[in-house]
This record gives sequence, C-alpha cells and structure tokens, in this order.
Amino acid sequence: MSKRVLTTESGAPVADNQNSATAGVGGPILLQDQHLLEKLARFNRERIPERVVHARGSGAYGYFEVTDDVTGFTHADFLSEIGKRTEVFLRFSTVADNLGGADAVRDPRGFALKFYTEEGNYDLVGNNTPVFFIKDPIKFPDFIHSQKRDPFTGKQEPDNVWDFWAHAPEATHQITWLMGDRGIPASYRHMNGYGSHTYQWTNAKGEAFFVKYHFKTNQGIRSLSSEQAAEIAGKDPNSHQTDLLQAIERGVNPSWTLHVQIMPASEAADYRFNPFDLTKVWPHKDYPLQRVGRLVLDRNPDNVFAEVEQAAFSPNNFVPGIGPSPDKMLQGRLFAYADAHRYRLGVNHTQLAVNAPRAAKADNYGRDGLMASNAYGRDRKNYEPNSYDGPAETGQPLSAPLAVAGYTGTHAAPTHTKDDDFFQAGELYRLMSEDEKSRLVANIAGGLSQVSRDDVIEKNLAHFHAADADYGKRVAEAVRALRED
Repeated sequence: MSKRVLTTESGAPVADNQNSATAGVGGPILLQDQHLLEKLARFNRERIPERVVHARGSGAYGYFEVTDDVTGFTHADFLSEIGKRTEVFLRFSTVADNLGGADAVRDPRGFALKFYTEEGNYDLVGNNTPVFFIKDPIKFPDFIHSQKRDPFTGKQEPDNVWDFWAHAPEATHQITWLMGDRGIPASYRHMNGYGSHTYQWTNAKGEAFFVKYHFKTNQGIRSLSSEQAAEIAGKDPNSHQTDLLQAIERGVNPSWTLHVQIMPASEAADYRFNPFDLTKVWPHKDYPLQRVGRLVLDRNPDNVFAEVEQAAFSPNNFVPGIGPSPDKMLQGRLFAYADAHRYRLGVNHTQLAVNAPRAAKADNYGRDGLMASNAYGRDRKNYEPNSYDGPAETGQPLSAPLAVAGYTGTHAAPTHTKDDDFFQAGELYRLMSEDEKSRLVANIAGGLSQVSRDDVIEKNLAHFHAADADYGKRVAEAVRALRED
C-alpha cells in the first residue's frame, strides 16, 4: 500500500521534509526553499486572537429532542412536535481566565448552545448560573478588566476584584452563587446550564411570552471544594476537558433536561421586580418550570481548534418564534458577540463548518471579505431587490414587536415595586445548610481579607449585611480574623 504524498499548500509534492535547502553542504539556507518558508510562515500564524472572555473551552456535538408540547407558546419549528430531534453543538468554558488556564477554578461556566435547525441556526448563549454580576452592558468592559490580570502586576488582584464589586451592589446575588458550593463544578457534565437572560417566545397566533431556560443536568450536581479544586488543577489543568472527552468516548453520553419558565408578556410591566434584570431570578412559585425536552451530547469534535476554538455563538441568531426581550445585558450582547467573532475569525466566520447552517441553507447578498468561500458570480446578483430570482424577504417577523415609549437618553432601568439588589442574595443564603453557609463565608473572606483598603472592605461588608444580617456578621468576623493573623 503506497503512502500518501506530502505536498505544499499549493499541492506540489515535497521531496525532503527533513533537511532545508542550503548553499552547499553546511552552507546558509536559501531563500528559494519554498517549503521551509511556507512551513515557518504558517506556524507563525497558527494562533488566532483568543476570546477576551470564555477563552478556555471544551465542546461536543449531540442532539435536542422535544419531549413536551410547547406549541401554545412558540411556533419555532424545531420545537414543533414531540420526538423531533435537532443536531446541536455545545461549548463549555470558564469566563475570566485565558486559554492556558486551569479548568477547576472558581468561575462561572459558559453554556453556549447552537441548534442547527431547519429554519437556520439558533444560538442560545448562557452560563451555569441563572444570574450575572451586572445588569447593564456599559459596565461589562470595566467588570471584566477588574477580574482580569492587572496591567502592572500581571496577575489577578483582590483589590481590583473587590473594589469593582464594592461599587456594584447588584453583584451580591451572583457573588453568593459564585462563592457558594456550586462555584467550582466537578465537571461540565455535573452542572446545570441556564439561558440566564429573558427571551421572547411567540406562538402561531402572534401571542408573546417571556421565557427563561433551565437545563438541568441528568448526571446530578457535583462540585469541588476550594481545596479539592486546587489539588486537581495542579495535577491536571485540563480536568474538565479530559472528563468530557473520555465520557463521550466511553459512550457515557451526558444529558440535560430543558425546562422553561413562561411569563405572559402582559404581566411583565406590573411584575414586582424588573423581569429583565439579569441579576435576579424568577421565583418558581410565580412561574413554575415546564419541561420541554432532552439535550444529549454523543460525539466529540475531530479537531478542537477547528470546531471548539473557532465555534462562534451570537445571541442575535434567532429563528421564527423566538426573539429578544428588553433585557439590557442581552441587548448589548446582540452586538458584542457577533462583533467579537468578526474580529477573531473574520467576516466570513459563519462559513466555517462548525458555524454554518446544516439543516438549512444560508442565502443572502453578503460578499467577499477575508476567506470568502461562497463562490457567487455570473447571474448571482449582489444587490436586492433584483429581477434575477435572488433571495427575497419574507415579510414574516421572527418574533412579536416590543412596545416602546418615552424620550431617548441614558436612562436607569425602570423601577418596579420590589426592585432590590440584596433580597434575592439573602434568600439564597437562607436556603443554604449550616455547612454550606460556613464554606460560603470562608470563600468570600479568603479573597476579601486580601484587599488593602479598609473602605473597600467595608463597602462590600455592607452589601452582605443588607442581604442578611447573619450573612454580613459572619463574613465580617471571618475577614477580621484573617486580617489579624
């Protein structure tokens, strides 16, 4: 059996891949050695800019299967009948660390899901927590800067982390999640996923509903203590990647059950707190979980770079029957995610295999740009409308229109009767067992006690006191004890 022939990028056969061309034996290398120059030039360009956030990720393919009828709430085709399956790709990630970081760290986890539907790709971009640190996208760059490496010391600084949080009381709820027992998942398989944001569903009658997505792990919740995580991260920085890869290779396919909370659109304006506030959850007693279907991962990517690193998720990739809500963080991400991919991967990133529609066909007037592969020409016009049978608009909006009123300007979010930055953080704290509370307090105090400014510490302590008197008292005592050591 003959071996395959090694070639250059242009397809020419390579005669020698062991020795560079030189001017005589032992002489200097020749500029004419095209194979050498091509290899070195390509090697220099093997890396693309990493994501500013969610840089370290793992992913897998699978399917979503509808198990319950939700056609009364949405006319999305991939949710149209019980038993219907849609191919998916799911990318997990840590948020703050860079591509070379460890998996077992205290950090939210990205849960980004791409549905390859017959009406186009639908991207649902969420986390493993139902809430987030901030509620307005204008604060997002500052928040991430405070969590990333300090420009002078080159490492994450407790002063920066806690100083930002001292000025962001709305972060108290997410801090309580992050510093609690679920702050370090044991694996990607053993954590829940959430859409986090509020989205809109529209049914065939044009009736609008607001929804929140909950993917409940069928493997059960498992988490690591800070001590366990430090040991695992030191032994295997790729622990979560290893676990996901090996589980699927063994045929132990992880799965999640999707539930949604559904709020009729007419109830949003008068709800007791802002239902579009990303720092808050909807109580289940108000809007119970309703089962939708099952998500299963059953195939590993063949190439991590091509399929995980180049996977591009944009929350503005909706399909008919699903659309955005007035959630300000979601509104900001509708632009920011797609723009990040245009920067990292180029304007034609949607033509890459992992990002391209699979059950539908992309047909539009986008042309040219770096790495264009859609070979349009001859009678394929690049303008619309035209007289040459080009693709045309449907006149059918994907979702119901959102009512707006008032004056333009930089407005704070509308106030509802029970809007509060601390109540839900206190509720979460009071749900915890005594052991869970002790670990939460220890995790918070471990970081907060390292802050150099007393006023920053006091501002943060005030947030925990406002959430719950016992919560604040215990954190204050733990911080004081660590600072006196």
